[in-house]
Amino acid sequence: QVQLVESGGGLVQAGGSLRLSCVASGRTLSTYTMGWFRQPPGKEREFVGTISRSGGSTYYADDSVKGRATISRDNAKNTVYLQMNSLKPEDTAVYYCAATSWGLATREISRYAYWGQGTQVTVSS
Repeated sequence: QVQLVESGGGLVQAGGSLRLSCVASGRTLSTYTMGWFRQPPGKEREFVGTISRSGGSTYYADDSVKGRATISRDNAKNTVYLQMNSLKPEDTAVYYCAATSWGLATREISRYAYWGQGTQVTVSS
């Protein structure tokens, strides 16, 4: 079993950037495909992007974040990152990292067995 802890959220002005981190413990991170999700206020949790076990492949949600989000990982540090640029007020959400043993990139929430507690990102206009 793996435990995940996100950090790096906060208040940022529109147009700014943030880098979120997700540190894993309990098991080696390289065992898992990792995903980032977010839950805007009053809305359902939504997919942001995913990265393969080696970090060689990434896949992002269409339209909402593509071109502004970059996911990377450092398996030696057991850490996954989400870099968000050109932030917009509609990016305001609690951001979660999640781990799946599924070998393929997936946006399906149900495939992710392990979740962090989330970190709040608030973008002011």
